[in-house]
Amino acid sequence: MPRRRIGFWYRFAAVLCKPPLVVLIKRDWRGMENIPAEGGFITAVNHNSHVDPFAYAHYQYNTGRVPRFLAKAGLFRKGFVGAAMRGTGQIPVYRESTDALSAFRAAIDAVERGECVAFYPEGTLTRDPDGWPMTGKTGAARVALQTKCPVIPVAQWGANELLPPYAKKPNLLPRKTHIVLAGPPVDLSRFYDKEMSPDLLKEATEVIMAAVTVLLEEIRGEKAPGTPYDPRQVRIEQRRRTAAQEKAQAQAQAHAQARTHAQGKAQVQAQREEGQGT
Repeated sequence: MPRRRIGFWYRFAAVLCKPPLVVLIKRDWRGMENIPAEGGFITAVNHNSHVDPFAYAHYQYNTGRVPRFLAKAGLFRKGFVGAAMRGTGQIPVYRESTDALSAFRAAIDAVERGECVAFYPEGTLTRDPDGWPMTGKTGAARVALQTKCPVIPVAQWGANELLPPYAKKPNLLPRKTHIVLAGPPVDLSRFYDKEMSPDLLKEATEVIMAAVTVLLEEIRGEKAPGTPYDPRQVRIEQRRRTAAQEKAQAQAQAHAQARTHAQGKAQVQAQREEGQGT
């Protein structure tokens, strides 16, 4: 299937965004040969800065295969931002949908039309203390298994040094280098033509995230933790610790009240005995 033309709106966005990116960030871009020249595909990209969607879009724009990002449907409705989102072919996600497959129908349609759909499988900025990819959500795997399209893992590093996660001010000097490495397609063939159960989607997602992590290890020249940071498990553990602390506090308070009550009874008894003695 032929590639889609870049179009006016994407070129206009490039005119606005590329100059400041060129000024602020040096580029070390690798693996462009792994971006398919034709047909629909998915890229799975790690996310460690609010700047990296722009920096990564710059990388892929230069391959001639512009990415279509998933974004909240509300961004498409009004004003210049809405016009730009629609014009550049970004993909609305209707979060109110109760059917997970329907929520990604637009992404599936885009891939089947020969588009590139860029996924941030983590769903948010990484919360790993050292910036490694977290566990992923299953949307990219769901679209990949539905369409059997290539899934290109992409790792990036450097935009997070310009603007660290959740930081309010950029760190402009010295000038940072944005490193991007795209790898060969992830082999998901063993998952094809099977029921897309939660366990199967989870396993396929783990394979995708492992490929992204290996690429980031190559970029950083170090090994990632053996177990990816899992925000869900962290929240569960935090709730467990909070519940345990609250239980311990309640028990301590109950013991203190019991001691106070016992001391009060002892004082009353002592007073009675003293009164009887006199």
